[in-house]
Amino acid sequence: MSTRPDNAVALVTGASKGIGAAIAQSLAADGWAVAVNYRSGEAAANEVVAKIEAAGGKAKAIGADVTTADTKALLEQVTGELGGPVLALVNNAGVARDNIALQLTDEDWDVVIGTNLSPAFKLTRDVLRSMIKARYGRVVNIASVVGPRANAGQSNYAAAKAGLIGMTKTIAAEVARRGVTVNAVAPGFIATDMTADLATDEIVKAIPARRQGTPEEVAAAVRFLASDDAGYVTGTTLYVDGGMSA
Repeated sequence: MSTRPDNAVALVTGASKGIGAAIAQSLAADGWAVAVNYRSGEAAANEVVAKIEAAGGKAKAIGADVTTADTKALLEQVTGELGGPVLALVNNAGVARDNIALQLTDEDWDVVIGTNLSPAFKLTRDVLRSMIKARYGRVVNIASVVGPRANAGQSNYAAAKAGLIGMTKTIAAEVARRGVTVNAVAPGFIATDMTADLATDEIVKAIPARRQGTPEEVAAAVRFLASDDAGYVTGTTLYVDGGMSA
């Protein structure tokens, strides 16, 4: 069982608000130096950094569009600015472009796959070398209950999230002997900007817990999977969904 090196850095993509922001703050509270990645929300990302620093943590806002970024250069930038190797990667960046399959455009398909799935693979592939060298690494992919559970109007989103779960299992098996774990967290109906316009009262009737989840509840699951205590947990998906997947 290995322990986290003192100079270890965590990179959280899409971390300027919602689930990503909560994850960044939770990891910082657990002692990680955190790179708060954002695409366009610079002010919001800086607010997350300020909250982390006010609580005694270390963080930097890192602007990059993960759909087009040179992932190796991004990882080098994070290491340079925070002073250590990226040994925790949380692939959280995501978008939704919902429509029934008959009306889903090629662009809507490509944008969702190209944001929710492809960058997660590229960043994971490129960060593994430093993790293997350190004999310590934590990759957490933010999937969704929609991956294994049908939700009409989200074939693109479901494909991307199911792909994340499949990728998680496969890469976990490849690196398990090297002290690197790869897991997924699958949120259900979480109170974020992405769900703000949905019919909350109707949706929660189908959730056994009869309420929405919070970003902090998702972050708590990620914090555990990124910790030393989760060293023997790999290739799994932890559902944070109030019983939706039961």
